[in-house]
Amino acid sequence: MALKVRIQKRAGGFFLDTEFEAPSGASLALLGASGCGKSMTLQCIAGIQRPDRGRIELDGQVLFDSARRVDLPPQRRRVGYLFQHYALFPHMTGAGNIAAGCLHLERRQRAERVRELTALLRLEGTEDLLPRQMSGGQQQRTALARILASEPRAILLDEPLSALDSALKWKLEQELRDFLDRFPGPALWVSHDLGEVHRSCERICLLECGKSSPVSTVRELMENPGTVSAARLSGCRNLLPVRRGTEAGTVRLPGWGLTLHCAAPWREGVTTLGIRQSTLRLAGEGDVNTFSSQVLRVVEDVSCLLAALGPGEDTAEDAVLWMELDRSERAVLEGAKVLQISVKPEELLLLA
Repeated sequence: MALKVRIQKRAGGFFLDTEFEAPSGASLALLGASGCGKSMTLQCIAGIQRPDRGRIELDGQVLFDSARRVDLPPQRRRVGYLFQHYALFPHMTGAGNIAAGCLHLERRQRAERVRELTALLRLEGTEDLLPRQMSGGQQQRTALARILASEPRAILLDEPLSALDSALKWKLEQELRDFLDRFPGPALWVSHDLGEVHRSCERICLLECGKSSPVSTVRELMENPGTVSAARLSGCRNLLPVRRGTEAGTVRLPGWGLTLHCAAPWREGVTTLGIRQSTLRLAGEGDVNTFSSQVLRVVEDVSCLLAALGPGEDTAEDAVLWMELDRSERAVLEGAKVLQISVKPEELLLLA
C-alpha cells in the first residue's frame, strides 16, 4: 500500500517540486525549515490543494494525474489528515467527533465503530466531553480515532506536536509512535524537529526551498548531509568556510589557518566544512587533527556544557567552533584559556 508522489506546484513566487515514495507500515518524515513546502505537499496529497502537474498514487489507485486529468475529491482518497491543532469540532462531544469520521455508515454501525475506537485508543470516559474539557492527549487520540473511523489507507501528520510544552510533547510522541506502529498503511510525518523525526520515523525526505531530496535514513543524513542546508537541518552548528588542501586528503580552514586531514574526497562545489559539536574532543596522545584553541565562552546546556572556541580572542563569528563536553569535564574548563582539541578525519563533512 505504498504512497507515490511526484508533483509540482507554483504559488506566487514559491515553486514546489517534490518526489518520494512512502512504503506501507512505515513512517516517512518530511523534514525542512518553515516555508519549504511541507504542509503544501500534504495538502496536495489530501486533495485540499491541486498540483499544477504530476501524479499521486496510493495502493495502486491514482489520486491525481495531471496528464490523464484525474483529480479525486478528498472524500474519495481515504487519506487521514491530522492537523497541528487536531481540528476537533468544538461543539461536539468526543463520541460525536469520532462519529463524524464514519457518517457513511448506518447509525447502528456508526455507534459500534465509535465504541470500538474508544476502547482501542483508551478514550473511555471522554464520550460526553467537549474538546475543551479534554487533556491534550485525549484530544490527540480523539482526532486519531476520527481519522481511523474513516478507514484511511494513509495518514498525514502535519507537525502534530509543535504546539505542545516539552513534558506533554514527550508523552504524546510516545503514544503517537505506538499508534503508527499498529497502522498498516503509509504515514507521512511533517516536522522541522530532527530529534522528533529521529525517534519516530524510519526514513526521511528533506525539503529545501520547495525541492525534495532523495529519501534516506536518518543515519545517512547524519553521516553525509551533502549540503549546508541539509547539515543545518541535521543539527550541525559548526559550518566554516573551507578550501581544498595542497596535499591529497587535506582541507584548509582559512579562518583558523589550519590544515586538517579529511576522509571524504574533495568534490566540485564544496564551500563549507561541517563539524558536529559532539565530534570535537579533548586531544589525546596520537590523535590526528590536533590543534590549539582559545576558549571564548562556556554555556551550560540542559544536559551538557558547550564551549565556544576560536583561534584567538578576536575570532570572526563564522570561524567559531562549538564543542560539546560532558558535565564531568567541567574542571577542564574552569580557568582554562586554551584547549588542545582534535577531530577524526572521517567526521569532517564536506558541504556544497
